Amino acid sequence: MRHTISVLVANEFGVLSRISGLFSGRGFNIESLSVAETLDPEISRMTIVTRGDDKVIEQINKQLNKLINVIKVHDFTGEEHIERELALIKVSSNPEIRAEILSIVDIFRAKVVDVSPRSYTVEITGDEEKIGAITELLRPFGIKEIVRTGRIAMARSPKQK
Repeated sequence: MRHTISVLVANEFGVLSRISGLFSGRGFNIESLSVAETLDPEISRMTIVTRGDDKVIEQINKQLNKLINVIKVHDFTGEEHIERELALIKVSSNPEIRAEILSIVDIFRAKVVDVSPRSYTVEITGDEEKIGAITELLRPFGIKEIVRTGRIAMARSPKQK
């Protein structure tokens, strides 16, 4: 089962290395990793996507909590949360197909961020399925390159009663 884990850490040299080393040293794979400062520049949030059964994830959480620079570990799996990813897709284009590509971009609420005589670069934000869907629709035009960020996640706000 896929798990999305949020880890608040001290924004210090070597923290990323220690956490990735914890995963690799125990044979756990990191499918996606995203790290950035929070509102407090002394704290960073790491969003880690990994796979494993409940015992494996419980072990990962325990090991993460043992690290000195880790402030808080939260597994979003099974909870209401929002996940997003960003992708840049460079797709071949010529005058005959540009309108069709722009139509697909518009349907997905993506945007063209770079234009050249032979390609468009499309920026899209969304969940994994949305990015996969636009990629499959653009593939017949000739995708030259794809760059994706890691997944980021945030708990949903409680509903008002």
